[in-house]
Amino acid sequence: MTGVLLQAGHVTRRFGAFTAVDDVSMQVGPGEVVGLLGANGAGKTTLIRMLLGLIAVTSGRVDLLGGPPDRERRRRLGYVPQGLGLYGDLTVQENLSFSARAYGTAEPALPPALKAYADVLVRELPLGAQRQVAFLAALAHSPQVLVLDEPTSGVDALARAALWDTIRAQAEGGTGVLVTTHYMQEAQQCDRLLLMADGRLVAEGSEADIIGSTTAVAVRTGDWARAFAALAAAGAPVMLAGRAIRVANADPAGLAGVLEAAGIEASLEPVPATISERMLMLSRQAKAP
Repeated sequence: MTGVLLQAGHVTRRFGAFTAVDDVSMQVGPGEVVGLLGANGAGKTTLIRMLLGLIAVTSGRVDLLGGPPDRERRRRLGYVPQGLGLYGDLTVQENLSFSARAYGTAEPALPPALKAYADVLVRELPLGAQRQVAFLAALAHSPQVLVLDEPTSGVDALARAALWDTIRAQAEGGTGVLVTTHYMQEAQQCDRLLLMADGRLVAEGSEADIIGSTTAVAVRTGDWARAFAALAAAGAPVMLAGRAIRVANADPAGLAGVLEAAGIEASLEPVPATISERMLMLSRQAKAP
């Protein structure tokens, strides 16, 4: 990739005997949105903190804008952490003023949706408004790299869509974006995906690349709770969306046998797998001895 903005080369981070990130290499280029996916505890936030120079690597190398993530390079970075990085005992305007002074830039103008909150303490804002303020502070100095750790968690679908409009606009202007998310609809908006499990990078590429030839079986039954329990007890990688049961990378005949033995009537149909199901399979493989 030409003009890499953010990269890690074989980085590992250990905390005592625990390895949080294990030999991970990745990169983000100008104008692309890279999604970092994985379950809680997969190592995503630890990797991000190393990329930003907030914690040291145990081994390997991190580069931000052509060198180590020192203070000068971090001035060209926009970061929205899970905790948003705002001061709850300051007002919206005070938070933005503080951020602007720290970066040596002009204070950003409040958009219409936030003007009514200018003198409100951040801790008293709705979560969606807090996230808008965090984005505004992170973007005010026109960063070359934008790192977002679950930036839309806990907000409604309309607010998530608006924030993703902002993310895409930044990428279209040449900013490289690294974003973590638990929403698979958001993963589909990324140009490229990195999938972590158990501290390791287990897959990367487009959604289609990661799913590959993985299939699933849709199980339809009126006794969905017992069916789910029976399949899970048999060790099947079962997922539940509402009352819809799906089993990734499974043999329909084997599943039918489990359900028949439990006295459960069901119909089974092979279907294309989803990215969530492929993630489940890769996570299981990563944890296998």
